[in-house]
Parts: sequence; structure tokens; C-alpha cells
Amino acid sequence: MRKLRIGFLTRSFSPQTRSYVPLVMRALTDAGAVVDVIHPVAGVTDLSNVRVEHDLYVLKQISGLAVSIAGALHAQDAAIVNPYPVTLAVHDKIVMFRTLQAAGVRIPATYVTSRPDELAPLLEAGPLIVKPYRGSDGHGIRVVKSAGELADVPHKEGRERHGRDPVFAQRYHPPEGRDRKMYSIGGRIFGVKKVFPRRAEDEKHGEPFTPSPELCEIVRRCGQAFGIDLYGVDIVESDGTPYVVDMGSIPGFKGVPDAPLRLARYLHAAAERAAGGRVPSPSAAPREAVPKEGLP
Repeated sequence: MRKLRIGFLTRSFSPQTRSYVPLVMRALTDAGAVVDVIHPVAGVTDLSNVRVEHDLYVLKQISGLAVSIAGALHAQDAAIVNPYPVTLAVHDKIVMFRTLQAAGVRIPATYVTSRPDELAPLLEAGPLIVKPYRGSDGHGIRVVKSAGELADVPHKEGRERHGRDPVFAQRYHPPEGRDRKMYSIGGRIFGVKKVFPRRAEDEKHGEPFTPSPELCEIVRRCGQAFGIDLYGVDIVESDGTPYVVDMGSIPGFKGVPDAPLRLARYLHAAAERAAGGRVPSPSAAPREAVPKEGLP
């Protein structure tokens, strides 16, 4: 019987890493799959050699050459989780939030401009939270309460006016308690309460909780907007109202019970579907699909 081949488009990991990815890859290997790390950084990559050689690719890296390689594989009809176009859309907050808004998901009022000082009139209605429009992991986020603080907002400028990165801002809603980090694995929703910003390693794992039906519905609607069911959603509850404040294609899943094994089950099932000629779209996958052999 031919072994499943799964390629991870991701960075390399040190033995001291706290990422779940090596554990997921090990579980897949133990289940009989051939697992490769595709990390095109060192050396020279001959683009003529970039071809589909795996049943499934896992697009974990959301920046750098790995994403471009995923795009080249996508053009050759490779099965990728999450799909290349979806990963790009979710990573771009302008695209992601407009898509969620169109899907009826409650998000804070959201604005985009070419210069930070143009946000000043909006501060009359209250503070704004300014974020990199392609940022992740909470980097570069700041709450702005006055026009003077806008001068400190990082703003990259190109050689020409049209080379500037857009400035992305949302109305700031003070959270009640800890942030709700929500995760979907094969349609099953998990909730973890986490402190933001996180300062200690144990704070990254947070405290698991049972999400309410309302929160589960919000999370599912986010996935449906992009046709995926492996993703993360950040929710802030303010004055009793939940707002979606971020979404990630394949987050770290820290705090989810047995996360590496759950992810391995999910990816193994997706690879089986792809190898069988079926669309490996997570939205079409049975919830918590478990292979008959290899994975407990």
C-alpha cells in the first residue's frame, strides 16, 4: 500500500521549540505517512523543480518564499491546507475583515488610510486600535487615544507616495476579562481564555473553556466565509457584545487539549481524501475525521 506523502511549508524548528508542528509531524510519521519539511531558504531553488510531489501540503508559513512556493504549487493544482488563496486573504486584514463583514460577522468599525494623521477626526468618537494590516501574533498593535499618539504609529514609506503601506485601524472596544481565542479543527470548536499582551510562556496556553452556542456560531460563520474549518478566531467581549478582532489560517492552537494529535488526525484524513482524488477542502471533511489505522 502506498504511503501518504505530506509536505509542510514551514520554517525549520530547533530542538527547543515550543511549537506543536514537530509533534504533529511526528504523529503523522508514526501513522505511516511520509512527512517532509519544505523550507526553501538556504541555497538556490530551481523553480523548474517546484512540482507537486505530495498528496497534501500544509501551508503553515504565512510569509517569505514558502508562500510563493505554495502559490506555484497551487497553480499546479496541489492540494493545500489551508488553500493558498484563502491563506493570503486571511493574512491580509483588509480583505479578511471586509469578507467577514459581508458574511454578517460582527467586527469593530474598521478603517484604512494612507497616513496615520488622517485618523485624527475618528478619535473624537473614542480610541482606535491600530494594527499592521498584514501582521500576526499581536505584533505592532497599539491603542491610540489622542492625535499626538498617531505620530508614533509605524508607517513604512516607499520611494513614491503610492509605495506606502496602508494604515489599518479599528474602533477600540475595551475587553471584559481575558480575550477569547477560538479554534476550529474539523468543525469542532475549542475556546481558550488568554491574557493579551502575553508576557510569560504559560500565558500563551491560557485556560480552556466551553464556548457558548453564540460564540460557536460566530466562529463557524467566520470559517464559512472562507470555506475552511481549520483556523483560529480572536474574540473580544465588550459591554456584553462579542466582536471578532482577528482570524488566523493555521494558528498555534495553544491551549487546545491534545492539539497535536487532533491536528494530525485532521491532516491525515485530508491527505487520504486528496490521494483518493477527492477535494481535500476542510469544509467538506467530516468532523474530527480519524483514520482507521495508525492514529489513536
